[in-house]
Amino acid sequence: MKKITFSKYFTFLIALFGALNFGFGQTTLSAGDIVITGFNSDDPDEFTFVLLTDVSNTTSIKFTDNGWQSSGSFRSNEGIIEWTATSALSCGTEITITDGSPFSASIGNVTDDNQFQLSATGDQILAYQGADISPTFIYAINFDGTGWSNATTASTSALPTGLTNGTNAVNLGEIDNANYNCASVSGQSAILAGVSSSVNWILDNNRLASLGGCTYTCGTCVSTVTWNGTTWSATPDLTTEAIINGDYDSSIDGDLSACSLTVNTGFRLTVGNNSFVEIENDVVVDGELFVETSGNFVQNDALGTFTVNAGGLARVNKQTPPKDQWYYYTYWSSPVVNETIGSVFPDVDGDRRFWFNAANFIDNNGDDIDDFGNDWQYALAGATMTPGVGYAVTEARLFPSGLGASGTASFEGEFNTSDVPVTITSNPANTGTKWNLIGNPYPSAVNFVDFHTANSTVIDGAAYFWSQATPPDAGNSGNQQINFSKNDYAIYTVGSGAIQNDAFGNPPNGFIPSGQSFFIAGLTDGTVTFTNAMREKNALSNSQFFKNSTTKNNSTTFNRLWVNLTSNNGVFNQILVAYVDGATNAKDALAYDAPRLSINDLPAALYTSIEGIDTKFAIQGKATTSLNEDEVIKLGFATNINVETTYTLTLAQFEGDFLTNNPVYLKDNLLNKVHNLSASDYTFTSDVGEFNSRFEVLFSQASLSTDEFALNSKSLKIVELEDDRVQFTTTEDLSIKNINIYDLLGRQLYTFKGNSDSEIYSLSNISNSIYIAKVELSNGAVITKKAIKK
Repeated sequence: MKKITFSKYFTFLIALFGALNFGFGQTTLSAGDIVITGFNSDDPDEFTFVLLTDVSNTTSIKFTDNGWQSSGSFRSNEGIIEWTATSALSCGTEITITDGSPFSASIGNVTDDNQFQLSATGDQILAYQGADISPTFIYAINFDGTGWSNATTASTSALPTGLTNGTNAVNLGEIDNANYNCASVSGQSAILAGVSSSVNWILDNNRLASLGGCTYTCGTCVSTVTWNGTTWSATPDLTTEAIINGDYDSSIDGDLSACSLTVNTGFRLTVGNNSFVEIENDVVVDGELFVETSGNFVQNDALGTFTVNAGGLARVNKQTPPKDQWYYYTYWSSPVVNETIGSVFPDVDGDRRFWFNAANFIDNNGDDIDDFGNDWQYALAGATMTPGVGYAVTEARLFPSGLGASGTASFEGEFNTSDVPVTITSNPANTGTKWNLIGNPYPSAVNFVDFHTANSTVIDGAAYFWSQATPPDAGNSGNQQINFSKNDYAIYTVGSGAIQNDAFGNPPNGFIPSGQSFFIAGLTDGTVTFTNAMREKNALSNSQFFKNSTTKNNSTTFNRLWVNLTSNNGVFNQILVAYVDGATNAKDALAYDAPRLSINDLPAALYTSIEGIDTKFAIQGKATTSLNEDEVIKLGFATNINVETTYTLTLAQFEGDFLTNNPVYLKDNLLNKVHNLSASDYTFTSDVGEFNSRFEVLFSQASLSTDEFALNSKSLKIVELEDDRVQFTTTEDLSIKNINIYDLLGRQLYTFKGNSDSEIYSLSNISNSIYIAKVELSNGAVITKKAIKK
């Protein structure tokens, strides 16, 4: 990744907007979101099912031949097959599961417990998600002669909870083998109704040579609704064609979901900020369709088309965060077809518009700077912006510099939809990180986790977003006389989480907003593909970059802590240490361990390290099993500031059961001091230099300096009495001078004075929670101890 520069070869630029949810993972399905379309119970067992909604990568569905009891549980002793998608899949996809000892799938992977076996004397297949003790059923087929009754034998079953026969379940009577006859293959509702009717099945007691075979199209609309400028003729949904025959603004008139969309001549559909329009299939624009900065326009079906007829206009309007100077860059990516650089940025100087040539990027010095200075190439005014490719552009010279104004850009043309492939280059001559600048090609946000998961063999799992926080400086390394700082990158990793790059923003949260490009590390030469299934309509997914806080994992399994370095002269650094599944204590891929770029460039920097590795990390993932009271996190600190400076370390944020229930201590090895970082910030000064082992983060009182008497946890006794009173007693033949009470967020709750070796205070504002007592004794020693008030 090349360093940004101040002259005509400016490199890294300002990240546009972007927000993220990291609402990620598999698609949660409801009843009727799949149908089972065929089965052979004569050996070898086989069945087919069809998706009636788009699903994301890693989505899993369980299938069992075990009967459901009317009492609300499975009978027992029969098998379960679990199918898992290995890529994002579109509505209408048909998958075949075949017993080849073990079972396998035509698409995706199968986990087989070796007990699933269809009986030729009657059986059933029940599809569900969730835990076996509380499943969410999504479809069921019965082919036993008793029909839906109760699970009294291995071949019988009650109708599963939440399903209705003829609607999202079908009973075929006793038959060995059967296949749906393709009676309805267009539109989700019509397909579901057709498959769920027993008259539409081919039944045979001889094994069928093949199952499936229908071509399903989810897109046929079953009715039409019209907006007249005030009201709808009927309520639109994903089964209805929507016709806009009056101005409509989704941020005012409501989010819109429809099967297909037509915007009539003379009228405008506006996808307003923090709202969405979701279309299952085709879009025709005869009037105007505008998408604003944080609006999401989503097309679901990969076969859906987007057409702008003569006289029509489709436009995506984007607004950047405030910029202090015209020469601050933004990373752009076009959400429309055949847009040109000159049309979007007509007033920007020709030597302030670039694309990044990854094939030219060679870094054999390990500094993330191109050794030959030819990685950035001019983006000529007449050049078409390739979908999925990133571009770097400043503002025009007349931009109101110093006023914190926002830049704007408008992209006009048919919106990109369906699959968008992007070439990734991994230059073998480059021994450093194989940086590529790519971007979201859609007029909606993209889920970065879904994108990475689908393309993980080609790209690594960290996205670097440029967001200008400091002006260019001659002291920053790069190919020009004046260069921007690489510290101005916010980083998102799919495994560990994210960090912000300035004190006023928030970390990226896992969504790539429309119009945004970012740097990614290539693992090999190849192609990554953006798909409609990765697109997001969530109201916050396309909001301004860094507006929302980092993704939280509410699981008690994951513990993460963020520490900020600031100073009285403008320094800001943030590090993240994350104890998450998949990470190790060794150096992992960028999905878990993201380096701090060019430490030597930065005025001052905070980082973590791994023993035996030279890399300095901004984000470090660690094994979940390594977090206990004996854990030690080594923090390095470096500074190039040669004037008197006061630095501050702050526990900015934490999450997880362990970190919620244990204080965080900071040990300054240079001064031989231990400080309770959960209770308050730590300030220090430093000479110029690099100090790789100055600081440590600790969680155990056994690790604390004797200066605070925390080595001897018995030096202070804390006893809860009646009526919210608490007794504090020291056993060191000393008197208590002061007591400060903090919660685990470091907020001071009480301050008490004392003059004896035992004091009683009322803590009425604390109940059923952990608190920290910091007790100063008459000899100046300080004891810090955690207690629980019940």
